Amino acid sequence: MSDGVAATVAGEAVTVGDVDARERTIRVGGAEHALPRPGTSEGRQLRRWLTQVLVAERVVAQEAAVRHLDTASAPAEADVLPDTVARLEIGSVAAATLSAPAGRAVFTDVTADVRVSDDEVAGYHLRNPDRFVRGADLDQVRPVVAAHLLAAARRREYRRWLDARCAELVVLAPGYEHPGDPRQPDNTHRH
Repeated sequence: MSDGVAATVAGEAVTVGDVDARERTIRVGGAEHALPRPGTSEGRQLRRWLTQVLVAERVVAQEAAVRHLDTASAPAEADVLPDTVARLEIGSVAAATLSAPAGRAVFTDVTADVRVSDDEVAGYHLRNPDRFVRGADLDQVRPVVAAHLLAAARRREYRRWLDARCAELVVLAPGYEHPGDPRQPDNTHRH
């Protein structure tokens, strides 16, 4: 079974053995009590999610190589994902790619041209006047608001880029579909 292919990334196989190995790693990592039992619907969903992480990591590693990025100068993970809100905002798969220097180097390159306008900063402050400092006027908080909006815009851009690249390069095998795919039998999201 471990010789099977769970997915391909630009023709390169991600094997069932790769998924097995990642699952073993997280099961011995101290959180095994919080993980679903293997072989259950939830256990299969975990494997689907792990497959998403593995293929996204491969997409990012390939991109870092193609772009000839210097991963040694990548920002720290805390600089890209400073808190839980940022991790939730970008999504668990994209956040997982940012744990590696290659992911952060790609993030930096992909989002280098992202900007926020003065109007966006002023509009945000108008809608959230006490968000950073109670009673502060825009001139007092402009750099903080601009940095906050820029960081969020960069995370959105990276997530869009990663989703598009995965859609372009990844083919998932039956049983390894996206956990949210309504066509797979373990999907529990119903309307």
